[in-house]
Amino acid sequence: MKKILIVDDHADIRRLIRMTLEFEDYDIYEAEDGATALLLAEALRPDLVLLDVMMPGDLDGLAVCRRIKGDPLLQGPGVILLTARGQAQDCEAGRLAGADAYLVKPFSPLQLIDVISQQWTAA
Repeated sequence: MKKILIVDDHADIRRLIRMTLEFEDYDIYEAEDGATALLLAEALRPDLVLLDVMMPGDLDGLAVCRRIKGDPLLQGPGVILLTARGQAQDCEAGRLAGADAYLVKPFSPLQLIDVISQQWTAA
């Protein structure tokens, strides 16, 4: 069963994403900040990380993405950045951080499922 780590500082967004994915055959885990996300990523070795960009604390989503993608022990999980920032420079920053996809909030459940499906197909 594929493991997905949802990282967002807003519990309601994590809940909506979980509800969107719960009908699929995934093990779903959640983190509310970058530091917790890194700890869970190391412990769980997820197949995919759905990662908010703007989070409180020392580690925003771009920093978390860079660390996940740069850690050879994690075996390169897919990272989909989820953010309200949709300017070209924001998307480029996500690409440079190593993100596999960039989804601008608000997004529909169907968009999320489609982007996740593309990740499994590309892997």
